[in-house]
Amino acid sequence: MSNPVVGTLVSDVTAARGAMASATALINGFQARLDAAVAKALENGATAEELAPLTDLSAAFESDTQALAAAVAANP
Repeated sequence: MSNPVVGTLVSDVTAARGAMASATALINGFQARLDAAVAKALENGATAEELAPLTDLSAAFESDTQALAAAVAANP
C-alpha cells in the first residue's frame, strides 16, 4: 500500500514543475516580444529617448528573470 503523503507530494511537485515551465515560456516570450517591438519602433523612426521607459522595463525584466532563475537553480 502506498503512502498517501508521498502521493500528495509527488502530485504537488508535478504541478509545480508544470507551472514553472509555463512561467518560463511566458517570461521568455514576453521579453522577446517587448524587445522586438522596441526594435521595430526604432526602425520606424521612434527615438531611443521615447522608448526609454520600455527599454528600462526590458532591462528590469531581464534582471528579475535572472534572479528567479538563480532562485530556482538554488532549489532543485
